[in-house]
Amino acid sequence: MHVSHGNRLPRARKAAGTALAVSALLGAAITTAGPATAAPGAAPRAPAAGCSADYRIEQTLDGGTTWRMCWHYNTYSGLILDNISYQPKSEPKPIPVLTSARLAQIHVPYDDGEAEFDDVTGTDFGRKLQKLKTSECPGGTIKTVKVPDGGNVPGLCTTTRARGHAYRLNNDASTGGSGKVYASQGKDLLVYTVNKASWYEYITEWRFSSDGTIHSNVGATGSLSPYDFDGGDDRGWPIGKGDQAKAESHSHNVFWRLNFGLDGSPKSKVEQYDSKVTPPSGRGSPTTKTTRTPITKELAGDRQDMRWWRMVSTAGKNKDGHPRSYEFVPGASQKHAGRPFTRHDVFFTDYKKCEQYASNNIGCPNGYPASVDKWANGETLKHPISWVNIGFHHIARDEDQQPMPVHWQGFSLAPRDVTAMNPLTPQDLSDVNGRPRT
Repeated sequence: MHVSHGNRLPRARKAAGTALAVSALLGAAITTAGPATAAPGAAPRAPAAGCSADYRIEQTLDGGTTWRMCWHYNTYSGLILDNISYQPKSEPKPIPVLTSARLAQIHVPYDDGEAEFDDVTGTDFGRKLQKLKTSECPGGTIKTVKVPDGGNVPGLCTTTRARGHAYRLNNDASTGGSGKVYASQGKDLLVYTVNKASWYEYITEWRFSSDGTIHSNVGATGSLSPYDFDGGDDRGWPIGKGDQAKAESHSHNVFWRLNFGLDGSPKSKVEQYDSKVTPPSGRGSPTTKTTRTPITKELAGDRQDMRWWRMVSTAGKNKDGHPRSYEFVPGASQKHAGRPFTRHDVFFTDYKKCEQYASNNIGCPNGYPASVDKWANGETLKHPISWVNIGFHHIARDEDQQPMPVHWQGFSLAPRDVTAMNPLTPQDLSDVNGRPRT
């Protein structure tokens, strides 16, 4: 089933239509994969857990860091990455990070209240994987994906891309250092696909850095729908001559679903950190107190200044004896208050197999709640699933025609105590662990 932004179908009709599409697929595989194409002359590599060479991605980056993962393709959400592991040069074996990572919804409500879409489960998003040109994957490999009813599509790019400085240190002789300047340029492993949802095209991008950071972004491009213009209404922006052709304003609320497997275990723990600043009294300086709160029950979390969350391993520690963890670092976001599932920035829910999409969820029994806000109902977290919501309010501009420049929204996962030191530490600084030399 294909639902166009231009059709302006009411939400109830759209959901019913999606249910028909789902029922037609029951009993058939809705998850497929296509063969990966090996780089010419590549040496044999150690397999990532759980997949054959056809579905493996492996890349060694600057400083000797190696990322390994599997991939497969889903009829609805498109690209899914599995069994993601990270191995710095100092580690004898890969460190498991994520069991799976994928897009969980792109919710698009229009400002006039006449149209609302779930682009992942309510359109042909997964089936409309776009063919990539060689020029769109510079220096990389385009892998072929078997798309249901879409044939074999060369649509998965894996490549590397420079990100600028990985670090810089002037080890100043005036403070007892050697006087040497340490500097290094970093590279990322870039994995991405492009899926079409009516007039929009979405670039689903994952970046894996040599320092252990994971970045996930969705870029919206393509075209504004020619049907979504509001005439004399004030909820649009004129993009034609004078006051003509007011393109309807709308939001893109993007959700990701992350199933952590730190150190090979699903039983990680969630922690929330809040810092409170107290202004100085008299001629003193401000003070800051940071509080750690273990999150043991399901949570719908909201961003605040100096608040952050991390997922903590219960199965492994670094060489300093500190539990490994990953910190959530959300990008810029414009929270949408229109639906309960868009009113929160993160959700932590206990694993349920059928809970796969943040809204307009499919595959659960009839009567089961259809959005992530209903799942965060206070159960004990034994196998936490993380959901990240990043919103963007799209008020069109003249420059959106034609084609529309990419606008990005996303988040990062930053390693926190995954390794005992910077995984890119130069050899002659490798003994500086703890208090720096003075």
